[in-house]
Amino acid sequence: MKPTYKEFQNDEQVVGAVQELKAQGVHENDIFVITHDDDRTKRVADNADANTVGALDVGLDTYVKNVFRSKGDELRAQFEELGFTSGEAEQLEEKLDHGKVILVVKDATASRTF
Repeated sequence: MKPTYKEFQNDEQVVGAVQELKAQGVHENDIFVITHDDDRTKRVADNADANTVGALDVGLDTYVKNVFRSKGDELRAQFEELGFTSGEAEQLEEKLDHGKVILVVKDATASRTF
């Protein structure tokens, strides 16, 4: 199943989008927030009641490798583990470099509502 994403400039927009997705029936386990900064990611995810990408989402192997990777490599690996291609992951990570917040929905049926 191919994930979908939407980029946001500010945190409040993400919170609203997550609430809208949940109202449309998207399960919260399929909604992920990713930013370039771990603290911001956690804060936005907590405010939106969404997920961050953790060991269970990327697999233990990737999670351990991420400890030794640069931030950019770690983020690209997270996007790839969520189902994006290498090229897509690189483009998404570049958006994060510019301060964007990426909201990812793994549920293929949600792509119609996102």
